[in-house]
Amino acid sequence: MKIVQFQHPSDGTPRVGILADGGALDFSTAHQAYRRTVDGVDEPPITSTMDLLASGRFGVETFAKTAEFAREQGLTVAEPRLLAPVGRPGKIVALGLNYASHAREGGKEPPDHPIIFQKASSAVIGPDDAIVVKPWYTRVDPEIELGVVMGRAACEVPAAEALGYVAGYTVVNDVTERDMQAADIGAAHPWFRSKSMDTFCPMGPCIALPDEIADPGALEMELRVNGEARQKANTRDLVFGVAELIAFISKHMALEPGDVISTGTPAGIAPIVPGDVVECEVEGIGILRNPVRAQE
Repeated sequence: MKIVQFQHPSDGTPRVGILADGGALDFSTAHQAYRRTVDGVDEPPITSTMDLLASGRFGVETFAKTAEFAREQGLTVAEPRLLAPVGRPGKIVALGLNYASHAREGGKEPPDHPIIFQKASSAVIGPDDAIVVKPWYTRVDPEIELGVVMGRAACEVPAAEALGYVAGYTVVNDVTERDMQAADIGAAHPWFRSKSMDTFCPMGPCIALPDEIADPGALEMELRVNGEARQKANTRDLVFGVAELIAFISKHMALEPGDVISTGTPAGIAPIVPGDVVECEVEGIGILRNPVRAQE
């Protein structure tokens, strides 16, 4: 199943949905009604994936039961306006140089241990939202990445158990102000500002549950600008795979439900300009599409 956040057309409020033929099943409304009529529990609707993750009920079983109930009740929203599937993650932990091809196009060798940095949660935008280029930016690059959404608190998790802590997978575009990043690297400063500008973390279009992704280490991925392919790879080319990353990161900091790991980008980085349209597609998840516009 594929889980989304969307804006309900009747009142503009955010809802959690389950992608289905013809649109999205309104999980928020259906789950509240299911709890009332089947479980005998009266509670407010859960309208964000973050709240659902925190509740411990984010999983295939919950969604399967609610999907059937939603279909019976006719709770399908046609052509919903999708929002970022995780609106404000507690933290976004991103990986540098985690594809050998990307490391070498920058004149570096693949690292011998994961290189982690952080992107600001305030940079997150959803499908079809604009990547905004401000006048003082000199080079803006998109970067396609597999995103891992944590479903359980993880601290010092062994790699052999790590995938059991994953809620699902999404697509992340790790947009970067490249000249600013180069200047900060040259001055031995962190990469944080060049990665965290407003709108620099498109995410979506959904969270694909593990039942959709048999192996996160074997997914085709492609980034296109105006229909032209720029980046094309497979997650089997990751230097450090998803389980290794969870083990490494959770050794140094606790990972919490709703945290996102952005696993790194392959070779093919190149700039975008206002008027472009960026599409990031990962097998089994879908296409994350965002226009690029100048600051108004």
